[in-house]
Amino acid sequence: MGLFGKLFKGPEIDMEKSNANAEKMRILFNHVVENGDKYKLIFGYTEDVSRFNYGFVHGSKTKIGNLIVGWNEENKEIVVVPTVPELSGCGEPTYYCWTEILKAYRNKYPTDAFVIYPDKKGYIAINAYDWLEDEKLYVYVSQEKELAEFTDFFINHFVKK
Repeated sequence: MGLFGKLFKGPEIDMEKSNANAEKMRILFNHVVENGDKYKLIFGYTEDVSRFNYGFVHGSKTKIGNLIVGWNEENKEIVVVPTVPELSGCGEPTYYCWTEILKAYRNKYPTDAFVIYPDKKGYIAINAYDWLEDEKLYVYVSQEKELAEFTDFFINHFVKK
């Protein structure tokens, strides 16, 4: 790697910590979702936490809600479980089945989000990235491969207008 690469390289990812958090996400998800092992997982967040009534997710005054997002390709289903950045607990799951939602699409602007409208009354926007630095607000987990798989699933099997 040349000098340019060294100067502009992003922060190192702590894979041990990332893997430990991915394991905690799996344990929490499997605890509240029946047959949880049949779902692939990513970490996401939403700024629309008012749609959910999960008081403990709102431990701070921020509008960010951390989410464990599971998807099952066979059932064309997404399950969203609210959690907290340190993964010490989670709320009840919300299920979104492709056949039962009004619409879903990927929004590219102003943020990259996966938007689901279960009905005409509300929506959820799931923001997801490979990883985010602020561990006070976000779960620390590297998920480049998983995020690519979720994006492919969402675009090819879940989008509905």
